[in-house]
Amino acid sequence: MTQLVLVRHGETVWHAENRYAGISDVELTPLGHAQAARLAEWAATAGLAAVWASTLSRASITAAAAAGRAGVEVRVDDRLRELDFGRGEGLTSAEMRDRFPEARAAFEADPAANPLPEGEDPHRAAARFVAALDDICAAHPDGRVLVVAHSTAIRLALCRLIGVPLGSYRRLFPGLDNCAVTELRVRDGQVAMMQFNSPIGAVR
Repeated sequence: MTQLVLVRHGETVWHAENRYAGISDVELTPLGHAQAARLAEWAATAGLAAVWASTLSRASITAAAAAGRAGVEVRVDDRLRELDFGRGEGLTSAEMRDRFPEARAAFEADPAANPLPEGEDPHRAAARFVAALDDICAAHPDGRVLVVAHSTAIRLALCRLIGVPLGSYRRLFPGLDNCAVTELRVRDGQVAMMQFNSPIGAVR
């Protein structure tokens, strides 16, 4: 059995205005670094076999602190990156409604069927993220593994793993807090969700 601990990276400089940061490489704030440090304190005693991260710096930097305390190296996988939000990159929801109102309305109605203009297909994003998790489980069949990635990619993957429509991800999982923990247990391809979006201080 593999225990997957999925964590969104620390807070970024776009967090305050809730700007969409997909493939944009956005820096952590001082609070984001502090969140990474708290995650690292947890990682020191979490019995981690490995730490994996997205190639985007906000995730890999968050992961590096945890890996250092866990005594392992960070492994990166581009398949764990966030979605490309296309023309929505760097914009707020309000700015999108001003610039492309019809496309934004369609996205809000069904974000899987109607990705943001020029953005990545959420079905393909979910597939590549889950494929990365499958490979991680194969590499660590009996370990607890920290995976530091991104809000939308994680939520889409959760929908795929538990067998619910991808278009429901914004309703079922309205958000992920920075450096909060979502833990899955994977045995023989079967997935159980043990916790979702738990504050790091409440996680063993």
